[in-house]
Amino acid sequence: MTDISGLSDRQLLKLYSDIEGQLRKLEIICSASNPAGDLAEHLFCKAFEWHRADKSQAHFDAIGPAPLNLRYQVKSRRIIGDRSNGSRQLSAIRNLEQALHFDFLAAVLFKEDYSIYKAALVPHAVLLSLFEARKHISFQEHTNSHRFMLVDDIWKVDGVEDVTAKLMSVWH
Repeated sequence: MTDISGLSDRQLLKLYSDIEGQLRKLEIICSASNPAGDLAEHLFCKAFEWHRADKSQAHFDAIGPAPLNLRYQVKSRRIIGDRSNGSRQLSAIRNLEQALHFDFLAAVLFKEDYSIYKAALVPHAVLLSLFEARKHISFQEHTNSHRFMLVDDIWKVDGVEDVTAKLMSVWH
């Protein structure tokens, strides 16, 4: 590894830009957003042989193989020590109750260095039952979305599949 501690602010940002460009060429990231979301999509698609949905597609991020063609909404969270207080809150889930826009939530928690901490597949029906029971998911009126906390208890819920090892197997 290269020692970057002596680089100026401008040099660091240039290096960051170069790294983003290379990750885009490798199709690991596909946007200028936080790379954790794109990385999560990339890893799930690689591990399960899903196909990424077009970025313009609302409500799901990937489609599983035929004949089922299941739809997956992919969410992630990078846990960064004290800066985020170890929060497990995933980004907003929109229209959870109105219609079945996706079949499964594919969720992964990354450690600060982007290594995988835990990953799960959560059926849409399980999300709805957790919401009805007011456990780990709540409606946020000001954003018109649901907030889901991917806490360790989620892996104990019937129907939730622990896919940590499967994701780790494709993340070198």
